[in-house]
Amino acid sequence: MQTKSWASSEAVRRSMRSNKGRDTKPELALRRAVHALGLRYRVAIRPVKSVRRTADIVFTKAKVAVFLDGCFWHGCPLHHTVAVTNAGFWAEKVRRTRERDAETDQLLKEAGWRVLRVWEHEDPGDAAKRVAILLGRAVERPS
Repeated sequence: MQTKSWASSEAVRRSMRSNKGRDTKPELALRRAVHALGLRYRVAIRPVKSVRRTADIVFTKAKVAVFLDGCFWHGCPLHHTVAVTNAGFWAEKVRRTRERDAETDQLLKEAGWRVLRVWEHEDPGDAAKRVAILLGRAVERPS
């Protein structure tokens, strides 16, 4: 007996499974922009070992965790598109992801961390400046 898949077709299944969990183009662009500001960080680690959540960029001494959220997966209010096929499954998946994100933010804050969430569509340079400001670093303003 074949079990029902979350994917509407084998092609969709292959496409979704090939999505990278880290080192995506938006992540790499943000990391380059943060590095260009002279900031050094760790990549893809758990800020708090007891919390099974991995941040994309982590400043361990400053206790700052940066998450780069994809518009589809995290339900961006500007760019999230509603799935046509298997809509109920995907809507629930995004709802659970947003719920988990809020829980992650709360758990890290309770552990003394500051959390910054960046949408994948944001300009990497602007996002990097937000990181620097959160870290208390001076950022040159355009003249």
